[in-house]
Amino acid sequence: MSSSAVALQDHPPAAEAAPQALTVVAHKFGGSSVADATRYRHVAGLLRARSEAVQASVVSAMKGVTDALIALAHTAADGGDWRTPWQALRTRHLNTAEELLAADAAPTTDWLTRQFDELAELLHALAVLGTPTREAVERVQGLGEVYSARLLSQHLRALGEDVAMLDAREVLVVQHGDLGVAVDWPASEARLARWREQHPAARVVITGFVARDAANRITILGRNGSDYSGAIFAALFKAQELHIWTDVDGVLSADPRLVPEAVPLAALSYHEACELAYFGAKVVHPQTMTPAISRGLPILIRNSFRPDHPGTRIAAVGDDAGPVKGLTLSPDLAVLNLEGAGMIGVPGTAERVFAALRDARVSVVMISQGSSEHSICCVVRESEAETARSALQTAFARELANAQVQSVQLIRGISVLAAVGDGMAGTPGVAARLFDSLARARVNIRAIAQGASERNISVAIASADADKALRAAHAGFWLSAQTISLGVIGPGKVGGALLQQLDAAQARLKRDTNLDLRLRAVASSHRMWLDDRGNTADWQRRLDESTIEADLDRFTAHLQAAHLPHTVIVDCSASSRVAERYAGWLAAGIHVITPNKQAGAGPLERYRAIRAAMAASGARFRYEATVGAGLPIVSTLRDLLDTGDDVFAIDGIFSGTLAWLFNRYDGSVAFSALVREAHALGYTEPDPRDDLSGTDVARKLVILAREAGRELSLDEVQVESLVPEALRDAAPDAFMARLGELDAVFAARQSAAAAAGKVLRYVARLARDGRASVGLVELDRTHAFAHLRETDNIVQFGTRRYCNNPLVVQGPGAGPEVTAAGVFADLLRVAGTLGARV
Repeated sequence: MSSSAVALQDHPPAAEAAPQALTVVAHKFGGSSVADATRYRHVAGLLRARSEAVQASVVSAMKGVTDALIALAHTAADGGDWRTPWQALRTRHLNTAEELLAADAAPTTDWLTRQFDELAELLHALAVLGTPTREAVERVQGLGEVYSARLLSQHLRALGEDVAMLDAREVLVVQHGDLGVAVDWPASEARLARWREQHPAARVVITGFVARDAANRITILGRNGSDYSGAIFAALFKAQELHIWTDVDGVLSADPRLVPEAVPLAALSYHEACELAYFGAKVVHPQTMTPAISRGLPILIRNSFRPDHPGTRIAAVGDDAGPVKGLTLSPDLAVLNLEGAGMIGVPGTAERVFAALRDARVSVVMISQGSSEHSICCVVRESEAETARSALQTAFARELANAQVQSVQLIRGISVLAAVGDGMAGTPGVAARLFDSLARARVNIRAIAQGASERNISVAIASADADKALRAAHAGFWLSAQTISLGVIGPGKVGGALLQQLDAAQARLKRDTNLDLRLRAVASSHRMWLDDRGNTADWQRRLDESTIEADLDRFTAHLQAAHLPHTVIVDCSASSRVAERYAGWLAAGIHVITPNKQAGAGPLERYRAIRAAMAASGARFRYEATVGAGLPIVSTLRDLLDTGDDVFAIDGIFSGTLAWLFNRYDGSVAFSALVREAHALGYTEPDPRDDLSGTDVARKLVILAREAGRELSLDEVQVESLVPEALRDAAPDAFMARLGELDAVFAARQSAAAAAGKVLRYVARLARDGRASVGLVELDRTHAFAHLRETDNIVQFGTRRYCNNPLVVQGPGAGPEVTAAGVFADLLRVAGTLGARV
C-alpha cells in the first residue's frame, strides 16, 4: 500500500523501548531565539552544552521573516513593489550568514542567493497572475524556516559538530481538515526512517512549519505550526522530552504586560495547558500538545535567553502548587442572549440554538444557561456577532412573533476571564475567591460558566473592565491577602517619622506576618511621587526630585491598582481640603488613617458623610492619633462602647504644650518665660497662640464626643482662650514681644489657686448632660490631673462600669515619633481586620 493511501491517524506511533543508553531530546526554537547571528551562536552553544545522545532541533524563521514573506506574496499579487522588501529580506539573510560563518560563509551565501532568486521568480509569477493562490502563498511563507535551518546547521557544522539538516518537506505528510492539520503518522515515520538511514548524525536541525500533503504538494501547518512541528518530530524521533525555547521564563500565571506580579509556573498538566491556551494564554497551542498527550511526552517551555532557568514542565500530571494555575483574558467577544418564558420546559431549545449557530459557521466560545431555562447565553467572537444574532432571529422567527421568545439580545465589548487549574476540582471556595476579587474591583459579571470537571471557571465581563479584572483576580489567588497599596499625604514631621518607621518595619512585617505594605505614593502640598515597586527606601530624595505636581485625583487613581487587594491612604496633613476627600475615598473602598482632626471635628455633615461611606463600603476609618498622639484613647473609648458600657462623662488634658506649661507654672517663674522656653524646645506650634487658644483641645473633645455617640459641633464647645483679646490679631513677632502682658493675669489666678490648696490645669470636659467645655480650672492637689509628667496627656472616662473610680489613660501625648507610632498602630489594626497576623 502506498503511503498516500494509508489512513490518517489521530495519534503518533507508540513509543518503542529504546536502548537504556540512548537519550533523545527534541528542541524547538522560536523566531526570537534565532533573530540574528548573535542569537544563532547562542542557540548553537546551548545545544552543544547539552549531553543528550540525539538532538532533533526544529527551528522557526528569523524573527519577523514569516510576516515579511506573507506580505511579499500579497504585495506581488496586488501588483505592488515587492522587489524592495525582497531585497531587504535577502540582504538580511546574506549578512547574517556572513557574520555567522565568516570564512566558511561562501557555500551558504551561494545557496541563499539561489533560494532568493527562486523566490523572486515565484513572486513575479504571482504578480502576473494577479491573485495570491493558497498554494503559492503557503510555499512562500514557509521559506523562512528553510533558510533558518540552513544557517543553524551550517554554523554547527563549522564548529565541528556531526549535524544534518532535515527539510520537513522530505518527511512530513499531513492533510488539512475541519479540525486542523492531521498527520499521516505511518507515512511520515517510514519516510523519516529512510532519511535517517542516509543521515545518522547525532544532531539534526529541522525546518518547522512546512510539510507536504498526500498529493505531495508543499503546505504549511498554520499559525503555531513551528511548535506543532516540534511536537511532531519529537514523536517521530521518539524523544523523551520536547523543549520549546522562547523568550520568557516558561508559562506565567497571567500576561505580565497586564499583571506585573505574574509568576512563572513550575508545572502544568496537559489539561491545564490546553484550557489556558484555549482562552488565549501564550502557552502552547492545543494542537501542538496532541502528539505529546498521546505519547505522554513532557513539554518544557524554556527561555533561550536564560537557559539556566528550569521553565515550565507540561506533562500528564502537573503539581499541587495551588488550585488555580493561570488566568487568561479572551478579548473581542460578544454576549448573545436568547430569552423567553416560552422556552421553559421545552425540549430541544438549546439544540436549535447551537444548530443555527453551526449552520452560520459561528464558533461558540462559552455557554451559560440558567436553571430556570428562561434564557440561553452564548459568548461568540465579536466579528461574528451580527451573523450569530441574525441566525437566531431566523431560527426563532415564529417564537419571536408570538412572544414565546422575547428577544435575541446582543451585547458587544465583552471579554472572557478564565481561571484554570486541576486543583480547583474539589477545592471549596475557589469561585468565591474569584467573585470576591472581582467585586472588590467593582467589576460586574455578565455570564458565568464552569464545567463539571471543575478545572475552569469562566466569566464574561465588559472589555472596559478586563485589565482591572485580571489584575484583581490574580491578586486574589497569587498575592498575599494582606498586600496593601499605601499612600501617604503630608510628609512633614509626623508623616516623615511615619515613613521612617515604615521603612524600618517593612521587611520584618512581610517576613513575620505576611503583611506586604507597598508604599506607592507620597504627596506634599506641592509635589508627589508615584511608584509601582512599593519601596519605602529613599522616599525623601525621590519626593525632592519629583517633577509631578500634587494632584489628589491622580494620586488616588495610582493607588487604586486593581492588581493589589487593598488600598490605604494615610493623611498626615492638617488640611481640611484633604479631609473633604475622606468620604469619597471610603465610598470607593479605600481605607483612611489619619492624625488630621479636620474630619473628626470638622463640619457635622462631613462627619456624617464619612460614617455613611464607611457603612456602605466596609472600608475602615481610623484616627487614634487625633487625640493623645500614640495613646490608646479612642480605641479604649471604642472598646467600652462595643462591649456595652455607657459613657457618662469624659474629662481630659489633651494638649502636651498646655500640660507642660501648667505642670511647670507655680508662680516662681513668669508665665511668659515658660511660654518662650516651650517655644524654644519645640513644644509649641510656630505660633504659640495655636496652643493657647484652646481650639485644638476643643477639636479633640469633639472627636471623643462623636465617638461616644454625641453629635457635637465645634461651635457648641465653650472654649476659654488663654490669649488676651488685644493679642489675638497681632503679628506673630509682635505677640511674642508682648507675651509679658499675660503675666499679671496668670499670676493672680495661680496665687488664688495656691491659696485654696489647688493647682491650675487646662481641662476638656464632656458632662453627663452633654455640655462641653474647655478651659483653665482649679483642681485639688489629690486629683489625678494634678501630678502629670512633662507633656503627658490624660483622660478619664466615667461610665456605668467605672462610676466610682473612673478609667484613666495617661502617657506622652505629643511629639512626631509617638504620633507617628499611633498612626502606624492604626495601620496595623486595619491590616489585622484584613487577616494579617499583627
